[in-house]
Amino acid sequence: MKTHNGNVLVLATGGSIAQTSPSDPTLAGEALLEAIPELRDKFGIVVEQVAQVSSPDITAEHWLTLASRINRAAADEEVQGIVVTHGTDTLEETAFFLNLVVKSEKAVVVVGAMRRPYALGADGAANLHDAVVLASCQEAKGRGVLVVLNSEIHSARDVTKTTFNLDAFKSRDLGPLGQMVNGRPFFYRRSERKHTLCSAFPANLDRLPHVAIVYSYAGVTPDVLTGIAAAGYDGVVWAGTGSGSLPKAIRPAATTLVKNGMAFVRSSRVSSGPIKRNDEVDDDAFGFITADSLNPQKARILLMLALTQTKDPLEIQSLFDSH
Repeated sequence: MKTHNGNVLVLATGGSIAQTSPSDPTLAGEALLEAIPELRDKFGIVVEQVAQVSSPDITAEHWLTLASRINRAAADEEVQGIVVTHGTDTLEETAFFLNLVVKSEKAVVVVGAMRRPYALGADGAANLHDAVVLASCQEAKGRGVLVVLNSEIHSARDVTKTTFNLDAFKSRDLGPLGQMVNGRPFFYRRSERKHTLCSAFPANLDRLPHVAIVYSYAGVTPDVLTGIAAAGYDGVVWAGTGSGSLPKAIRPAATTLVKNGMAFVRSSRVSSGPIKRNDEVDDDAFGFITADSLNPQKARILLMLALTQTKDPLEIQSLFDSH
């Protein structure tokens, strides 16, 4: 690998940042870099095409492949940092998974674009430029997996897609970690939850348990849970109303799932705020787990990983309280 001011590995997966038609992501990773040739003058950049899919088609197999490649790259002393280009619909999920299984202090930055390359005001080149610069910076090390779009630097744990505009990605409870200003990162806080080297999860997973998300609504009936159980899932995340509330009609089915060995996590369809344990629902009595401030899609990822370690609800709760 060529040594430059800093070698950055760019792993391309497709998504809107690479989309040249309304239906398919067709630009390869190398083509994305052609829009910003000045980066090659500053950094030794190596590009690999890991996948070429729209982000709704990302699977756990893609996550495991990415994690394995990133961990191998991070062990290479010639690699300064790693960038993952990704579609925005599931970008936060991939970033959070990597945040929990990458075993390195080196910067890993996940980036996408809200506007396709052929659209007016396309943001992909600017976002990718920021990502490469950020991945090469000493200041970005040890902060967990980062997400950068629209000149904002976010923690993979906290960030979520909130709209379809350029400022789509927000960390609503805590705000961004920092900003990119004139091509330089400025950090203002750190993520205090366990990640990367300090996380409880191994880097060498070859499969993940099956976890479903069930969305609550007025008049929801127990069959939504009994169907999940019949399908053989290992766990379920309840995207409840308010503070993850559980209607009385649902509680018998939920407790039956737990008694039969399935993990049950209370999360919320509300966009921000932590779930309080034993608030409205006696979680201790029912054997439920609470998601803290994780949204349902991130609670699902943490539960998937937790179930590779234990099925004990109290031990899983401890992992939710610390990651």
